[in-house]
Amino acid sequence: MTLKDDAISLHRILKGKIEIKSKVFTDGALDGKDDTLSLIYTPGVAYVAQEISGNKSLAYEYTSKWNNVAIICDGTRVLGLGNVGPEAALAVMEGKSVLFKVLGGINAIPLCIATQDLEEIIKFAKIVEPNFGAVNIEDIESPKVLKIVERLTRELSIPVFHDDQHGTAVIALAALINALKLVQKSLSDIRITIAGAGSAGYGICKILLTAGCRDILVTDRIGILHPSRMDIENNSYKLEIARRTNPNKVVGNLTDAIRDSDVVIGVSGVAGLFDKNMIRSMRHGPIVFALSNPDPEILPPDAYDAGPKFIATGRSDYSNQVNNALVFPSVMRALLDLKIKKLTEEMLVLVAQGIAGLVDQVHLSEKYVIPKINDPRILPIVSETLKFAIINHLKSN
Repeated sequence: MTLKDDAISLHRILKGKIEIKSKVFTDGALDGKDDTLSLIYTPGVAYVAQEISGNKSLAYEYTSKWNNVAIICDGTRVLGLGNVGPEAALAVMEGKSVLFKVLGGINAIPLCIATQDLEEIIKFAKIVEPNFGAVNIEDIESPKVLKIVERLTRELSIPVFHDDQHGTAVIALAALINALKLVQKSLSDIRITIAGAGSAGYGICKILLTAGCRDILVTDRIGILHPSRMDIENNSYKLEIARRTNPNKVVGNLTDAIRDSDVVIGVSGVAGLFDKNMIRSMRHGPIVFALSNPDPEILPPDAYDAGPKFIATGRSDYSNQVNNALVFPSVMRALLDLKIKKLTEEMLVLVAQGIAGLVDQVHLSEKYVIPKINDPRILPIVSETLKFAIINHLKSN
């Protein structure tokens, strides 16, 4: 049996990976042997509804809103598969729901919707907002998704977390912090090439700039981003990247960008994009992140043949899995518990630093730069880090 066969067989058997369970029903609840039904449904629940009607914030106390997350997806950019539609996306979002529950204790509800229109997606999120304590935007094509996240962050009263952008950025920075220790380099002194200018590339670029990196090149399918490229005039996010990066005004293609870089981060969605000659053209002690899933820009055995000291992928079957699954359950748990309304780049940097710090100098190695996804230390360190960030923000204001 292949991985494909096993996966399809398991999903056919399960008929869905999630379900709703009651917290309250006892054996006698439905046959009148106790008063549970009259308390949780009519007539008792009417009193609860009246209380919430007079004070909407009580929904956080009397309902599951405090622990509910909406996973909103239109199916236009699912994994490395592209536009597969909302029905196909549902299988992926259910898996994300499982991780939310197992790693964060969160009720994450997949909402894969049959529209690809930006305004309709924003309207949908606003309509369902009363049911949820936070929104997770997932697997929507770029740059549309960046505009959606920007708008919802401004227009919703609950936090918005974009996993492809925020989650990938946090875990990439966390892994890079420790990988740089292995090669004894500093973030402020290196050149980083990011292959991919979509949601993940945009998020990684922003967090690296906030963390202190001063020399970043970002490429898309055309080549290196720079302000004079006419084809990006209508993409405000690529223009932002172009204006904030490439301080030496480098022009050319991906090969030109990777040459003399210390780090290359692949979030292109293009399998096999990196070749050995590209890796050999990098500076001494090259660091390679090939993060596209399910097929990375270069496989670790091929990359190691080209001489890097360190390589990471987004996959669990290789060492150093740099995958946003390590981030989103714990960050969302903290957002819900701390009632944070908006994530900032500074908060994301602090979370990355906290996660990186879980790997001490004694255990740090070429095969271990970030904790495993199920490391029980992740959730408390993320919570404490964000609590610290809030306290400092309040003090400064």
